[in-house]
Amino acid sequence: MSISPNMNSATAIWQRAIAPGRGTFAAAAARALLDLHVSARDLDRADALAAKAAAGRLTPGEVRELEAYRSVGTALEFLKSKARRSLRKPAAGR
Repeated sequence: MSISPNMNSATAIWQRAIAPGRGTFAAAAARALLDLHVSARDLDRADALAAKAAAGRLTPGEVRELEAYRSVGTALEFLKSKARRSLRKPAAGR
């Protein structure tokens, strides 16, 4: 069985590692994860790099930097998704 390159992207690996669809965090851990945020400075830098990318003007180093911001953002969103699921009350009858 061969694995497609997309299955080994940073996003796919993070998704498999975190399993955001399963709410298995303890409540305290889930609340702590929901308090994590990317700094305003990092958001501004990522926005600047994204604008430069849209204009086709990124250097190879900036391409790697933007990918790092995307990878961190994706992992953080997976963690927060799992945290939100962990804090949901189970549906009646489950």
